[in-house]
Amino acid sequence: MRIKPLQVSLLLGPSLVLTLLLLVLPLAVVALMSLTDWQFGAANWNWVGLGNYVDLWNDDTFRKSFANTVYYLVVVSVGAIVVGLGAALLIESHHTWRGFYRTAFFMPVASTLIAMAVVWQFLMHPAAGFLNHALGWFGAAPRNWLKDYSLALPSLAAIGIWQMSGLALVMFLAGLKNIPAELRHASLLDGMRHPVDRFLRVTLPMLGPTLLFVVTVCGIRSLQVFDTVHALTQGGPNKSTEVLLHTIYAEGFGFFRMGYAAAMVVVFVACIAVLTLLQQAGMATTRTQD
Repeated sequence: MRIKPLQVSLLLGPSLVLTLLLLVLPLAVVALMSLTDWQFGAANWNWVGLGNYVDLWNDDTFRKSFANTVYYLVVVSVGAIVVGLGAALLIESHHTWRGFYRTAFFMPVASTLIAMAVVWQFLMHPAAGFLNHALGWFGAAPRNWLKDYSLALPSLAAIGIWQMSGLALVMFLAGLKNIPAELRHASLLDGMRHPVDRFLRVTLPMLGPTLLFVVTVCGIRSLQVFDTVHALTQGGPNKSTEVLLHTIYAEGFGFFRMGYAAAMVVVFVACIAVLTLLQQAGMATTRTQD
């Protein structure tokens, strides 16, 4: 039966309207705002064109926050994938307590990160924190994890890995479920007795689409880091933990430079769009190879 144009419009109309209202229109408003010098609460504003983007290029704080965000994205994404995949392989190889481990690893994802940040702040306390007490057992000197310029961002990245590895674990478990058992039996018959050989030649290639999806999701979620930075370090010490979303928040709601903050939002959305397009290109390449 041929579908009439009116039926197509009725089926697609609500989703198109919602997409325009919730995605396209807000992005268009932000893009236009980034071309102005409007400050929050001001009655007047002027067009500045690409002036805000030129200022971004010359802004040391923005460059620092962008570099910190890239560092956080790479470290957290790689760490979460390694921990999540390793845990998924261990859980899949042992059937006992599988549901418990899946729930335990996913709990940080479902928990309120602000509440968890308070716990981590206590764990990393320079005097009473458990981490420094643990270092003392091995004769090491205590460290001020969140106030040391060289340790603050890696400490936040460690919290990010802890929080995101559960999400990677659940997705990898779903991917492992889709690997036919016949392939594993065939690999044993072909002489792949060592687990590493079976992982590199069978499991990892079959996890290709899942791995690509996990990389994209972890990358996007890493770009969105804000809660732990705002709760634990406020971007300090000396901008060592300043990230894009925290800089946007400070410029827009701290200094009320909404036009300048909107330009940062455009850059932020462009980064997410690039990650999404890379994921789509990778998925298309995977389908072509299949």
